[in-house]
Amino acid sequence: MDIYDVVIIGAGPGGLACAIKAKELGLTYVILEKGTSVFQGIIDSYPKGKKVYPTIPKGETGPFPIEDLDPSHEPVEKYVAKINACVEKHKIAIQLGEDLQDIVKEEKDFRVVTGQNYYRASNVILAFGRNIPVDLGVYGDAKTVARRLDNPEDHIGASALVLGGGNSAADIVAALSKVKRTADDDTPVYWAHRREQFKVDKGVARDLGEEILLGGNIRILQGAIPVIGDVDKDGVDRLLIGVRSVDYDDGMKLHQGMSFPMKHVIACIGTQGPAPVFEHLGLRQLSGAEVIGKTGRAGKAGSKFIVLRSGLQTSIEGIYAIGAAISPAYVVIQEDGTLERQKHVDLIFTAVSDGVQAIEEIARRKSKTS
Repeated sequence: MDIYDVVIIGAGPGGLACAIKAKELGLTYVILEKGTSVFQGIIDSYPKGKKVYPTIPKGETGPFPIEDLDPSHEPVEKYVAKINACVEKHKIAIQLGEDLQDIVKEEKDFRVVTGQNYYRASNVILAFGRNIPVDLGVYGDAKTVARRLDNPEDHIGASALVLGGGNSAADIVAALSKVKRTADDDTPVYWAHRREQFKVDKGVARDLGEEILLGGNIRILQGAIPVIGDVDKDGVDRLLIGVRSVDYDDGMKLHQGMSFPMKHVIACIGTQGPAPVFEHLGLRQLSGAEVIGKTGRAGKAGSKFIVLRSGLQTSIEGIYAIGAAISPAYVVIQEDGTLERQKHVDLIFTAVSDGVQAIEEIARRKSKTS
């Protein structure tokens, strides 16, 4: 297996900037993206028609670090089309559908493990964003559960389960119910939440209520907790949720649950920052309280700040972190060993600039050892 100079995790602005700069400097690389396309995070988070602005942070003068990645006030659809053309132009090497599982330090390089494969590299750049899906926390494997409603028609003729108690889940429930109702499909949409109360905005609640009045077959499951991800005797991936627990004799409990094919489950349970990923990889972080103690500058209670060295290198030599993954701030180690809290705005410009900086640092270090 080839050993890349750098494996880049994430095909967003920072990841593509890394690839373009790596190719320019003669470094071997590959981008690993867990989504089905480049810029998956922007596609998922930007409403249709919303403009993407090339905002330059205060203190910077421009120009945009890599011109081909400049949004130029374009609607998101036009910007994504421009990025796809950029990928073709630069012949960027991307492996889609590769979800990072682990990074293992070996004697001379790293083994980057995904759900499907593994890759070897001298350096790794973490270029993923902050919108990392919250884990369902079930026994077994539930990684195939969808996080958004891509094609409502795929759920016609089968009961569907939507997990989550907020606006996103409510919107999907209403949209899915409408598609089923329009198709004269009487299979229900189950809306489940681990808590007893669902919290949605008035407008969302109004739309949902209107769908129910029009005959939508929506069934509410309160206190429903995902329990097991399993494969049944027919080879179908299924998710079991617990919906009721009844006290029985001698301290025993009677549990009742429902099982759904995972292809008909949509989990809208929110996203999280990358702190758990950094912790799993063994990268040094400081809590908000530690930041106050070591730098004298405030850190938000409960938050964690990754510690970086020059060139955006983490506490593990050869692993770098860039872009939204290190926003809104990180802690940098100065040459004299002191720590300083550094603000880091979550902008496309910043991510692209970070990518260039990290690759230049890798190239510089490689030239010193060759």
